[in-house]
Amino acid sequence: MEPDLFTAAAEERQEKDPTGSPLAVRMRPRTLDEVVGQQHLLKPGSPLRRLVGEGAGSPAGPSSVVLWGPPGTGKTTLAYVVSKATNKRFVELSAITAGVKEVRAVIDGARRAIGGFGKETVLFLDEIHRFSKAQQDSLLPAVENRWVTLIAATTENPYFSVISPLLSRSLLLTLEPLTDDDLRGLLRRALTDERGLDSAVGLPEDTENHLLRIAGGDARRALTALEAAAGAALDKGETEIVLTTLEETVDRAAVKYDRDGDQHYDVASALIKSIRGSDVDAALHYLARMVEAGEDPRFIARRLMIAASEDIGLADPNALPIAVAAAQAVAMIGFPEAALTLSHATIALALAPKSNSATTAIGAAMEDVRGGLAGPVPPHLRDGHYKGAAKLGHAQGYVYPHDLPEGIAAQQYAPDALQEREYYTPTRHGAEARYADAVEWTRKHLGRKRS
Repeated sequence: MEPDLFTAAAEERQEKDPTGSPLAVRMRPRTLDEVVGQQHLLKPGSPLRRLVGEGAGSPAGPSSVVLWGPPGTGKTTLAYVVSKATNKRFVELSAITAGVKEVRAVIDGARRAIGGFGKETVLFLDEIHRFSKAQQDSLLPAVENRWVTLIAATTENPYFSVISPLLSRSLLLTLEPLTDDDLRGLLRRALTDERGLDSAVGLPEDTENHLLRIAGGDARRALTALEAAAGAALDKGETEIVLTTLEETVDRAAVKYDRDGDQHYDVASALIKSIRGSDVDAALHYLARMVEAGEDPRFIARRLMIAASEDIGLADPNALPIAVAAAQAVAMIGFPEAALTLSHATIALALAPKSNSATTAIGAAMEDVRGGLAGPVPPHLRDGHYKGAAKLGHAQGYVYPHDLPEGIAAQQYAPDALQEREYYTPTRHGAEARYADAVEWTRKHLGRKRS
């Protein structure tokens, strides 16, 4: 929304009495030089520096940008700095509460401002991934004609959540999670700065380290936890935030996981790849993140069933039954007990011998079928149970393998064009060594030529 007399008055009161605002708000940087982390985005000549007016007079105007990063990495902070540093008209909207009507009102105001007063407009749109395609479409003319310079913020992968035409008209800037050193500097500044705690309380090293752990790279969470713990310490008459006070104040660490966003798929992918790589500890870590975030246990179980066939296969034929049993169990019991069942299955799959031979075998066979390499079924293999089949020569000459001593009949099975194709290439990992011996023996007795 645009600043009004009430907003200005509220900001003035906050400046006079900063304790009326949360610590995270009070400690927001006022200039780009105060921003912690994201130094890759703050170099001279960067799009963000051009947005705050650096390089004014250049024939190349500032570009609209999409800021993508996890919560607490500074997306809103960067927009706030732009609003304070630029003499442009600054308007803020949230996609949670705004719609096409509000967007069009901003665009109409921007056109009047630039036409009547030559004043450019910067529009900060938070949570743009919550806008529908139609709502995002309403931004295109304004961004295309630079009636507004857009700063859009999102925690979700913009390639999934932002329409391509809007991305092509903007620069995508990726914010990285803050490092422990970034957060440590921010916490120490908040402890001593007059806008912050003004040296009212100290922070021992062990408490600081625990605070960094529970923050999980999120500056807002770090400052929120610091403020809560500082308040608890001061209420007790303590001059330092001891570790036990912090632990009493903050129950658990942040879970960097969004069940509705791209992290849902990233963490699931990491779980499967850790199982595939036989790193049981990493697999359990990703499983724990999914469990703590409240992921649907049936989704996890489905991924484990896929991994059992895709990555383990015949190297451990028990892997799939274990995964299926886990899926049936979690469907009946749910969380929290389902975590134990999922842990059971994850450990078993991670430590199982691995083979993707079943995956590559069906992939190669399907590739031939899609490529047109098929041909008619050999006559002796065709169905002979209906009237007239014998006259057509169907099922004539078929040799029943169970009638032979070795239980294998050397006759043509594949269509003519595929007689020498070999799709299954077994490994000798785990139990699949037995299948490797079996396939070698059967191909020999079928009279197949080696390719």
